[in-house]
Amino acid sequence: MLLQFEEKKIFSIYGHYPVIRAALRRKGWVEKKFHFLSRLAAGVQDGSTAVIEHKCAEGRETQEVALERVYNIHDMRSRLVKNEMPYFLWTVKKGVINYRSLSCDQMLNHFGKTSSFTTKMGLCVNMRSLPWYVQANPDSFFPRCYGLYTESEKQAFLGPRSPARAEGAKLDEISDDFRRTMASSILKWVVSQQSRSRNRPKGRRAQTSDREADSTKVPEIAESKLTGLSGQLVDMACKVCQAYLGQLEHKDIDISEDTANGLTEDEWKDLTQQYYALIHGNAFIPSPRNHFSRCQALLDKVTSVSPQTQIDGLRNIWIIKPAAKSRGRDIVCMNRVEDILGLVAADDLPTKAKWVVQKYIETPLLIYDTKFDIRQWFLVTDWNPLTIWFYKESYLRFSTQRFSLDSLDSAIHLCNNSIQKHLKNDKDRSPLLPRHNMWTSTRFQEYLQRRGRGALWGSVIYPSMKRTIVQVMCMAQDHMEPRRNSFELYGADFVLGRDFKPWLIEINSSPTMHASTPVTAKLCAQVQEDTIKVVVDRRTDHNCDIGNFELLWRQPAVELSPFHRADLCVEGVGMRKAKKQMLPTSKVNFSSSISDTQPPEVRRSLAMPDLAPGPPQPALQQDPNLKDEGSLLAPACALSELG
Repeated sequence: MLLQFEEKKIFSIYGHYPVIRAALRRKGWVEKKFHFLSRLAAGVQDGSTAVIEHKCAEGRETQEVALERVYNIHDMRSRLVKNEMPYFLWTVKKGVINYRSLSCDQMLNHFGKTSSFTTKMGLCVNMRSLPWYVQANPDSFFPRCYGLYTESEKQAFLGPRSPARAEGAKLDEISDDFRRTMASSILKWVVSQQSRSRNRPKGRRAQTSDREADSTKVPEIAESKLTGLSGQLVDMACKVCQAYLGQLEHKDIDISEDTANGLTEDEWKDLTQQYYALIHGNAFIPSPRNHFSRCQALLDKVTSVSPQTQIDGLRNIWIIKPAAKSRGRDIVCMNRVEDILGLVAADDLPTKAKWVVQKYIETPLLIYDTKFDIRQWFLVTDWNPLTIWFYKESYLRFSTQRFSLDSLDSAIHLCNNSIQKHLKNDKDRSPLLPRHNMWTSTRFQEYLQRRGRGALWGSVIYPSMKRTIVQVMCMAQDHMEPRRNSFELYGADFVLGRDFKPWLIEINSSPTMHASTPVTAKLCAQVQEDTIKVVVDRRTDHNCDIGNFELLWRQPAVELSPFHRADLCVEGVGMRKAKKQMLPTSKVNFSSSISDTQPPEVRRSLAMPDLAPGPPQPALQQDPNLKDEGSLLAPACALSELG
């Protein structure tokens, strides 16, 4: 025991982590029981993932204690260190203890101030500042989203309120992103119908699948059941998309707001009703071939400036998430703006940041007509220098239902195991899918290989996920509270598009390690053991085995800025035209009148201002072991100063 005291091999665990406990004990560590923390946990916000897991863990820990009444060697050692300070702390949530009160040589599995990327609202807002830190467009890998708890966020989603409108005007009458997506969907409908008619064999009716993300009606159905819409609907949709392109090119600077928006309010109302009839009702646009060339050309332009055009689909579906909840609770999908606003208005919760609305990926990659997502782990061991470890193994989570956009049931569109484990697998679902609804990434690679797509994992999916994690962490670095001897394991959720491109959905702190299926029973235990190898073994041996972790990114140490760039703002005073007539400038010698009142040194500075640059900024470097990741980031990454 004296050796453990000298080497500071005393640890404490709060929560159900038998793998962590066993791994540390095998390495000669002694556990100090964490009973005193049960009182502190009561102050943690109820409803969080960590608290839910703690309550379950508390019952399991009680059972374990009851089964271990007979003191073994570990119990005896724990009694000997009950008054000693633990040097390794693993808790289910960082709020369980006051990490600021820890000594510098105490290790903790959490960092402070991670809400900038581990909360729905934090990730939603902070991803917009990503171009300040890395040369990347967040719209290329993160579906756009808005927080519906402030007027500015509502305006971004629903459009600015015009001063000319009545004070009581409804937001659903002045939408922006929602309407713009609706207009582009009309163009997609025209293009899809014409393309389908071209590819249709002669003498046969085109076949469409309800499971396809771009499923649409074919207008060859009996005319008595359909309503023909005017070609003016296409004209209005084109006008909206052209106005959007003009805004991106700043052509709307010198024109009125109504002109910049493309349509009047009456035209917007008419377009909305016709769009609903076209996509959700019994309506169609006659002779789509007459509009095909114009719609295709305009869509190509929109796609070139909007990377999310392909995932938008036709139905304008948005996913609405409570900002303060986790595990998929109360998440719904909606495709009508009035329903979205009705849900937000009906909510009487006291939470300030109530709802986040995010564009739903309507064209996901499917496996046997079933949606899935990917849970990918990564480990951060330092924020200065930023050090990220990426786990080589991940797992897929399947829905219990076959994919369809005809229903917005969460059971179809949410793959969270916390939701799907309570549902029964659809009887019409493919028998080739696992009954427990999980695959390892290795099993997924075998699936791709059998379909001749085996190279896509190593060339597209895996490197894209790595690139996304590095870029998001560089963005979050400026918001973090770095602490030596802290580390944290995170779980990122990705959805693949039809082109196999990963889209980041969210990043979870304290990802669940519950062995709910044979897949998680193996992988969750494995990632915990490998985490101990990185954060414990590697402290004394940099050549030790680190399991399936690989060093993804490491910066050179840099000096932190004394201010937060996210808080920078520009202030000024408006300029007004003088009421009195000014003297002719030819009669006033400004340079002489100013310089005559200054000493010689100042005169020289006025004539030739000093523009000497500041000290050069440290360039970010990649670890030399990462030969294939050299193009992850531009040198002007997270901590370069903003001039």
